[in-house]
Amino acid sequence: MKILELRAMRGPNYWSVRRHKLIVMTLDLEEMEDSPSNKIEGFLDRLKSMFPSMYEHRCSVGVPGGFFQRVEEGTWMGHIIEHIALEIQTLAGMDTGFGRTRSYGEKGVYHVVFSYIEEKVGRYAARAAVRICEALIKGEEYDLSDDIQTMREIREDERLGPSTASIVGEAASRGIPWIRLNRYSLCQLGYGANQKRIQATVTSETSNIGVEIACDKEDTKYLLEQAEVQVPKGEIIRRESSLESACRYVGFPLVIKPINGNHGRGITVNINSYEEALEAFREAQRVSRTVIVEKYITGEDYRLLVINHKLVAAAKRTPAHVIGDGKSTIQELIDTVNKDPRRGYGHEKVLTIIKVDSLTINLIEDKGYTLDSILPEGEMLILKNTANLSTGGTAEDVTDIVHPSNVFMAERISRIIGLDICGIDIMTDNISIPLSETNGAVLEVNAGPGFRMHLAPTTGLPRNVAAPVIDKLFPPGSDFRIPIIAVTGTNGKTTTTRLIAHMAKMKGYSVGYTTSDGVYIQNKLLMDGDCTGPVSAEFVLKDPTVDFAVLETARGGLLRAGLGFHHCDIGIVTNVAGDHLGLKGIHTIEQLARVKGVIPETVLPGGYAILNADDSLVYNMRKGLECNVALFSMDEDNTHIKAIQKRGGLSAVYENGNITICRGEWKLRVIKAVNVPLTYGGKARFMIQNVLPAVLTGYIRGFTIDDMKTALESFIPSPSQTPGRLNLFHFKNFDILLDYAHNPAGMRALKQFTDHMDATHKVGIIAGIGDRRVEDNNEMGKIAAEMFDEIIIRQDKHLRGKTEEELIKMLADGVRMQDQDIPMTIIPSEAEAIKHAVDKAQKGWLIVLCSDVIPDALEMVKTLKEQEANALYKFDKKDIPNLQR
Repeated sequence: MKILELRAMRGPNYWSVRRHKLIVMTLDLEEMEDSPSNKIEGFLDRLKSMFPSMYEHRCSVGVPGGFFQRVEEGTWMGHIIEHIALEIQTLAGMDTGFGRTRSYGEKGVYHVVFSYIEEKVGRYAARAAVRICEALIKGEEYDLSDDIQTMREIREDERLGPSTASIVGEAASRGIPWIRLNRYSLCQLGYGANQKRIQATVTSETSNIGVEIACDKEDTKYLLEQAEVQVPKGEIIRRESSLESACRYVGFPLVIKPINGNHGRGITVNINSYEEALEAFREAQRVSRTVIVEKYITGEDYRLLVINHKLVAAAKRTPAHVIGDGKSTIQELIDTVNKDPRRGYGHEKVLTIIKVDSLTINLIEDKGYTLDSILPEGEMLILKNTANLSTGGTAEDVTDIVHPSNVFMAERISRIIGLDICGIDIMTDNISIPLSETNGAVLEVNAGPGFRMHLAPTTGLPRNVAAPVIDKLFPPGSDFRIPIIAVTGTNGKTTTTRLIAHMAKMKGYSVGYTTSDGVYIQNKLLMDGDCTGPVSAEFVLKDPTVDFAVLETARGGLLRAGLGFHHCDIGIVTNVAGDHLGLKGIHTIEQLARVKGVIPETVLPGGYAILNADDSLVYNMRKGLECNVALFSMDEDNTHIKAIQKRGGLSAVYENGNITICRGEWKLRVIKAVNVPLTYGGKARFMIQNVLPAVLTGYIRGFTIDDMKTALESFIPSPSQTPGRLNLFHFKNFDILLDYAHNPAGMRALKQFTDHMDATHKVGIIAGIGDRRVEDNNEMGKIAAEMFDEIIIRQDKHLRGKTEEELIKMLADGVRMQDQDIPMTIIPSEAEAIKHAVDKAQKGWLIVLCSDVIPDALEMVKTLKEQEANALYKFDKKDIPNLQR
């Protein structure tokens, strides 16, 4: 068996609109295509032995044991690999269970689709599942433990920490979209101009000064002392020579810690001699040159969490420890504690396993023990010097018993330090008694405190401490989204996208939009090339200057990684025609329609899917949608249009020469098509069709008729506003029309337009496209033979898997199928083909250049135009208006 391709979906996709995180593996079963599971002796027994927990897999049977039943009856290896990939992820602590296996459309090749929690783990699981299945087929031994541990380690390295994940999860539960901005904990909540950012539990609204103060324990201690907050007696030192006097001043027992440490690094507690202090000082200086020497306060360790200056949670923390039973060694006690099902690797469970490291050994030895010592019954042995859960500590929720005086103190401290989110560490005998009465003290104030101990305490009530963070970032009524208009279809989507963006800019929005030409932010081209995939969409949605997004969305990105957004406000489908068939397992136009149909399925319930009523495949996309539906048609008598009008719905039609919006049966005429420059006086019917969904979008977004009319009149087909879309250049004796017609449907639409153009001779410069089928390129040649009096076949810049000779032959064959006698010249270079046509052109000729690398073609045509202008219109001082002679 061979993996042909691995793709990771990260948003709504062809396989599932609701399950965004999917691995899509294209798998060639090779000779195993002829060997289903029931033909392999002992396969089921080996599978059950390796994965007894797979009994829970119901599969299509729908009952426990259903998958094993399918294997016994006989199923193909792709289906089995799907289940193995899911199961090994679950065994590694990532419980996930969606999968499906479908034919790719070629013998023995399948799409194996399964869900993942972490993308890199999902990719690893795909490859591991194939290896495991091959071992089961051959009856070879296979050790799962290495794969399981590797996946755990990848997960810990890749996933968000528990604090960040809780905030992101709370945001998602409220419908707030989010984007991970780096591989660590920096995340964006919301889109565009309405975004906020978090990094762990530091937010974009957290005071930088507050963080600086909290990270400087000297400043924190000073400010708290000045505010009459109880803190331990202490001294700040930088040199070893100052240590002895500091010890005398503070008095034993001591705590020595770095001034800007975190997560317990460099801290030594309960120091009772100068020798211990010296060693602790040197340890602290490994983290920070400046060191705090302070009184060791006895009592219990409490963390108070304050968000937006309100106490939201409190926990009593206990360091990792064991309690002797008088029979077991310390190592045996540690092993017993680690068997607690609540303990796991890293952050995968409520508690973390206790690792025996050098620090643990030192603490054990300080008590006069070794790992082989039997700990007396009832004795507690501390194994770590901090109470962090990440080192094996435990936490007990005590929020409800914190004394009001201590609540007041904590909330006051958050304002003194100036932090919107802070963790306050207190040592006291009893948190339910005022700190002043227990001789306790405030030990530290932490910026970016961990939430894990509050989200999942070892005992006590879990607290949703992420909720107040979101409440602060997005108070009720605040916007976290920006309008998103998604446009898809086979043809016309770029022009429709640009027109809608133009209308929004005319209304004063700061618009970001993606097209097959590039990404634009407020009319500034920031990325060029085909930018119709999820990365380009996220580029716009991440930009803090954008408050309106128009996103052209093509099939390639949808199949490669899914959408770059989860929901849109308006989803437009212009049409569906045969294009790119035979790629990525999409072989039929019906399958292509399913790909395009992802867009209307992602429209928010209050939004609109705008569908072409003249295209049955597009019209049928309305079924099952949870949003509103609006239709457009070039025929006002279209039966679907009449039906939606009867129901009081929204539509747009071309009627009596007008671009008209219909609310029910009431008509709102926007403009006559002949007055829309984009339509070339109404001759370009496919451009009229592009205008219809654009005006519907404007109407839905609240644009007035006058707003839309002004925008349509000012949107001029040109290299700047519609590059490569019906760009007409007038030369002295001939015209050049440049267009992006790149499939049979586009060529037919172009033919309809050029048929209405006056020309004594029409020359077509065409090229074959490598990622189309032979029949598609043949069809392009046939249509060209109908359109033109003469044809020049050139070659595209990107061959896309075919040879130059193959592509030229496909087109030439199509031309000859239609017309054996039409003049045809083959000039592979686009530049030379254009020059040949121009040099040969006579008065009244029309040269039509079909190009898919628009910038290069545009540049050459503009250069030719400039050269002609310079030759014809030489500047003379006599041409200067009002020149004084």
